[in-house]
Amino acid sequence: MLMFSEFLSDYIEFIELEKGLSEHTINAYRNDIISFYDYLSANGKIDISQTTRQDVSGYIKHLSISNIKSSSIVRKIASLKGFWRYLNACEKVKNNPILDITPPKIPKKLPKVLTLDEIETLLKENLDTFHLALFELLYATGVRVSELVSLEIQNLNLEKGILKTKGKGSKERLIPIGKKAKNALKKWLTERNRIILVNPNAKHKDKLFINTQGKPISRQYIYSFINELGKTVHKQISPHTIRHTFATHLLERGADLRVVQELLGHSSIVTTQLYTHVSKVRLKEVYHSING
Repeated sequence: MLMFSEFLSDYIEFIELEKGLSEHTINAYRNDIISFYDYLSANGKIDISQTTRQDVSGYIKHLSISNIKSSSIVRKIASLKGFWRYLNACEKVKNNPILDITPPKIPKKLPKVLTLDEIETLLKENLDTFHLALFELLYATGVRVSELVSLEIQNLNLEKGILKTKGKGSKERLIPIGKKAKNALKKWLTERNRIILVNPNAKHKDKLFINTQGKPISRQYIYSFINELGKTVHKQISPHTIRHTFATHLLERGADLRVVQELLGHSSIVTTQLYTHVSKVRLKEVYHSING
């Protein structure tokens, strides 16, 4: 009988060392695999070497009737496929019950974006130095929220107007920063230096964004801030909305799709192409609003 916890631990250690994934992504993999094992255990199976294709199909059906989103089911299947590839490669199991499983189709959903007027409205809010710099950097670079909280002072070169960030798979990329964002960041750095002086013993002083106690900010804090800010324009938005808006506005101004792909850190151009559809939809909306 294969000890599930032992092999899961080995697999997590493997992807941490070999894949260079973020802690958030690794936790998602771990939770997905544990979820499947809990399902197997509840159905009387505790030896993963005895897992069958029918078990996997039953699990997917169980997720579907539990109203789990198709996108979440697809992710869970991908997690299991990676786990079983590892077990096969290490010769822990001979079969692969996930191999021929077809994930459910995810209905294409155009990302929510803000108009330029809405962005201007948000920027006219009475934001303090910290929050203005945070929002300006999100909109100017389109970085993911996980990348934003990981940014360090050394990643920012205001003289050259360049931000260096590390995205999925630990892939580094350089993103130019516009004049407005640079000015907001300069003011924030002055305020940040004052916070460091007041909190000389604060840890993580290398982080670009810190709170008044000199501690790094969390993903949850940024989500809460952006969500609250969105109420100004009567929309429910997230940091990813700002990322989508960044990409869409670039394309609407004639930016090359490959350039946007590079700026966003997409491994495939197919992912970036979704924003061309957003631009076309928005163009039609403007046309009809003018011509009735």
